[in-house]
Amino acid sequence: MTATANPEDAAPLAGEDHIPNFLGHPRGLWYLAFTEAWERFSFYGMQALLVLYMVKYLLLPGRIEHVVAFDAFRRLPLYSGLDGQALASAIFGTYAASVYLTPIFGGFLADRLLGRRRTVLLGALTMAAGHFLMAFETAFLFALLCLVLGSGMFKGNIASQVGSLYKPEDLRRADAFQIFYLGINAGVIASPLIVGTLGEVYGWHYGFAAAGVGMLLAIGIYLSGQKYLRSGENQARAIAAAPRAKLTGRDWRAVIALLLLIPVLAVAIVPNNQIFNVYLLWGDQQFDLNFMGHKLPTTWLVTLDAIVSVSFLALVALFYRWYGKRWREPDETTKIIIGSGFSIAGVMCLVIAAATQHAGHKIGLFWPVAFHVLNSIGFAHMLPVSLALFAKYAPKAINATIIGLYYLAFFFANSIVGWVGGFYQTMPTTTFWLMHAGFAAGAGMCFVIFKFVASHQLTVEPG
Repeated sequence: MTATANPEDAAPLAGEDHIPNFLGHPRGLWYLAFTEAWERFSFYGMQALLVLYMVKYLLLPGRIEHVVAFDAFRRLPLYSGLDGQALASAIFGTYAASVYLTPIFGGFLADRLLGRRRTVLLGALTMAAGHFLMAFETAFLFALLCLVLGSGMFKGNIASQVGSLYKPEDLRRADAFQIFYLGINAGVIASPLIVGTLGEVYGWHYGFAAAGVGMLLAIGIYLSGQKYLRSGENQARAIAAAPRAKLTGRDWRAVIALLLLIPVLAVAIVPNNQIFNVYLLWGDQQFDLNFMGHKLPTTWLVTLDAIVSVSFLALVALFYRWYGKRWREPDETTKIIIGSGFSIAGVMCLVIAAATQHAGHKIGLFWPVAFHVLNSIGFAHMLPVSLALFAKYAPKAINATIIGLYYLAFFFANSIVGWVGGFYQTMPTTTFWLMHAGFAAGAGMCFVIFKFVASHQLTVEPG
């Protein structure tokens, strides 16, 4: 989203040209990265517990009655007639989808009213309130609302502050976002080990409270780094004031093709996003998580997935750097098609695990680990590359708008995750995961069609 000038953000910090760098980057980057790490620690720790908490505690008779306004909430058409695990999946899907819509509201609030720094701080405080409210079952719905609204104010605006630390021609910008995303991944890896363990072993509310403490740490780090943060609204104002070029016929074809690709991407990432929903419930019930006589917390599966995903993001990037020096590197669409193949193979590991499970026996971790490995290779080929694909084909005049629309894929994907998760109770497990393999296969076929159309109709002009 293109920002407009805001007096608070546009004013340079006193003596900012003399602010020393740290490891070749502005000090502000490190404050933003550590802020994001603790925010993601809180966000993913809570998300790892959410479905387990609802199914195993909150939605059980005798407790669900304590949730304020839940009867009215349950009468909404989306949740009518649902109970237990199906209801939990639907609530999870709504929550996970909503956090990808509210950044539009957060961007407007920052651009037009509060400025980015105040909006980020308000979002962080709102999220902290949501995490602590999760510790009280009566406030469950209000807690989710706080988390959704807070994430919307926080998510996009703190990322835009990273970019504002650098001038347009500064080549360190790409490296800065890699460092920023390392902070995200560090939070994802650590949160199930701490928040998940506290919630599953010592009590759900201890886990949610720990997520709240993590959010308070994020706020403290963000406030302590304010003198190192500066804003790039002046250049954003210049971009906004520049005359817009008219869209050509090729531009309109590209826009239509990319818009049609959004629901395809949504379907493609359903198997990956189901990890936080039914996959955790299935693992809790059916995986052999015993180690040396003790059951490992189910949420540690999220840490396993995060470690494997980070590893293969790096390994796939290194592989193509090596491959490109010897042969012609595949284009973005081809990489996404390759990723679809790995995604299908990953889900088929879950199908095999379910089909070969013997009655009365738990599923060993070989097939789940194989799923995480193959799915992570598919993830590395798909999500970062699909963003690059949108940036490549989006017309320059509306590039930022198209990139913003790209994130609607995550909204639709999480909505589908919540909806199809309700079939887990009534559908054979093998059929349930075969359905997810079908999602990946169907999306893969659409990517093949897109590649054909793009090669003939959407050739990118140089420059």
